[in-house]
Amino acid sequence: MFTAAITGTGVFTPPEVITNDDLVAAFNAHADLYNAENAAAIAAGEVAPKEHSSSEFILKASGIERRFVMDRAGVLDPARMYPRLRQRSDDEPGIMAEMALDACRKALAQAGRAGAEVDLVICAASNMERAYPAVAIEIQRLLGAGGFAFDMNVACSSATFGIQAAADMIRAGSVRRALVVNPEITSGHLEWRDRDCHFIFGDVATATLIERAEDAARGFAIRSTRCATEFSNNIRNNNGFLRRTRPDGMADRRDMQFMQEGRKVFKEVLPLVVAHIGAHLEADGIAPERLKRLWLHQANKTMNDFIGRKVLGRDPAPGEQPNILQDYANTSSAGSIIAFDAFKDDFAAGEMGLICSFGAGYSVGSVLVEKL
Repeated sequence: MFTAAITGTGVFTPPEVITNDDLVAAFNAHADLYNAENAAAIAAGEVAPKEHSSSEFILKASGIERRFVMDRAGVLDPARMYPRLRQRSDDEPGIMAEMALDACRKALAQAGRAGAEVDLVICAASNMERAYPAVAIEIQRLLGAGGFAFDMNVACSSATFGIQAAADMIRAGSVRRALVVNPEITSGHLEWRDRDCHFIFGDVATATLIERAEDAARGFAIRSTRCATEFSNNIRNNNGFLRRTRPDGMADRRDMQFMQEGRKVFKEVLPLVVAHIGAHLEADGIAPERLKRLWLHQANKTMNDFIGRKVLGRDPAPGEQPNILQDYANTSSAGSIIAFDAFKDDFAAGEMGLICSFGAGYSVGSVLVEKL
């Protein structure tokens, strides 16, 4: 058995930014258009008018101040309100592979490795741009990596589940070096015309290089991993390849984008995550006070603050449970890795932290790491 270690991380940040003020201006213009178009039905009580949003509402509800996106113009067009991305030929790299490649190269550079040294690529994300061939195999080719590659989807927990899968194969000796990549174009599955969620997501790609600790001069040993799932419909997206077979065919149905019952999610997921982390630490004989940092899924500031307080048994000190969602918003599976990438360089040998992500499924994954 070998010890798996995280030796490099990389983040691709899209070039375009949407602030809360930008988003609110576009959404409110859309709401005005909608209300004007449906004025008669609204007056008859048949259709509910759309309320305006506000930057104050968004910040209070989420802690988010801005988000990065692959296309700003389409999202901010009040008559459209979703990205406009160029159609690519089958001979061109896909947009997810292109984003992933940037993040992978940064992770490899951090570890002093080359793409040819990688023998496993896992593309783990909440949505894939196509069913097949696997996006991971395309990334493998663009990197010049060997071995094999595959896609996986556990929604917002995809990164930690992917890390466990890669670490298990490294421990067993079936691979020597793996990249877990999380290209998230969440702007494509968000319903930007829905006031309750139009501010939640942003685009990004992250990559985590994992290899045998015996081969590594620096990084974080993966002491243990733990994953769990429990079925719930409270976060759901019904889009899929069977869509055209159904009576309403390709209709613009609301359930074909991200949907959630926010209050139920808050009430049910928080105790699940707190119990999961507690059980993980207890199984490893690690007291919470031994953790220098919690790198949590970046969905909501209030949720993260609650988890940090419950896990540590006190209010987290500055830096113990860092948030990056004020700048990136919710980036689904990538959020905890962005936080890890940004807040890991101050660790001394032997210090420990925990990466945790959670979301639709319900799903929760945690990775306990120790600085080499």
